[in-house]
Amino acid sequence: MFDDFFKALGQMGDPKFRSVLLRGIGLTVLLLAGVTWGVQFLLPDSISLPWFGEIVWLSTLLSGFILVAMIGLSVILMVPVASLFTGFFLDQVMDAVETKHYPGLEPANSVSFGETLIDALGFLGVLVVVNLLALIVYLLSTLAAPLVFWAVNGMLLGREYFQMVAMRRLGRAGAKQLRARNRGQIWFAGALMAIPLTVPILNLVIPVLGVATFTHLFHRVNAKN
Repeated sequence: MFDDFFKALGQMGDPKFRSVLLRGIGLTVLLLAGVTWGVQFLLPDSISLPWFGEIVWLSTLLSGFILVAMIGLSVILMVPVASLFTGFFLDQVMDAVETKHYPGLEPANSVSFGETLIDALGFLGVLVVVNLLALIVYLLSTLAAPLVFWAVNGMLLGREYFQMVAMRRLGRAGAKQLRARNRGQIWFAGALMAIPLTVPILNLVIPVLGVATFTHLFHRVNAKN
């Protein structure tokens, strides 16, 4: 398990890894900046209120509030949104891992853009919804909140990344069966990915590092079945 992680970590300098990482982060930043600018653009230059008349400074205040709010939300949304964009390029990461560590493999089955989009959007939705619901548990659990966060996100990340990797070799049904037989290992590996999610900046490499780790995990457990 740890060997899978350290092999993936040791390949983070691969140009293909960097390319996917930079594209995912770049698209994420552009999206968040675009949403912020769009909301501010829609605000009127001034607001008229009963008894107070036209107020110019209130629009400026709201604009500043929206900017601060979007910066705050970006801390929460950066990882799932980056995962969404990075998901479109992750085949390059899997190919790089297999070329270096598993030479001689037959070409993997391609997953259509439609399937990739549906899976990426589905994962994004589940990740956001589950963490919003778990926020109540985080607040109530206080000191245990990090453990809850790692357990919940470890389950989600493990399920998504393993399925993504295994589908290329076994198809959707085969990937699901193999995942069911190795549920414990997959959850634990997902928790290893979830721990850095709590570290700003470092959390942005998780989509790439996670898929590389699970590529190793897949080939290891698949060889035993």
